Amino acid sequence: MTYWALNAIFLGVVVLVALAAIISRRAPRWLAVLLAGGILLVLTALFDNVMIGIGLVGYNRHLISGVFIGRAPIEDFAYTVAAVVLLPSVWTLLTRRPQRA
Repeated sequence: MTYWALNAIFLGVVVLVALAAIISRRAPRWLAVLLAGGILLVLTALFDNVMIGIGLVGYNRHLISGVFIGRAPIEDFAYTVAAVVLLPSVWTLLTRRPQRA
């Protein structure tokens, strides 16, 4: 199984949860999600490159697309995107709506 196939499974679940949050009219504040996502993607790029550079992790070249940001394969960033969208979506779905007087 390629890393993109594995990512597709996780990202598919994330999309379903985010759609549930949107449909319930309790979607996260997307500007905050975008800002957090940008920061986390930069941090992911930095730390992934360090971890790969020192040999802590490695990737099978036959299972990745060949597109890199530094030494990190682009597929590695899908988990950051998934977390940034999934966590606020789950939070909004599990938070009680305020009672109207």
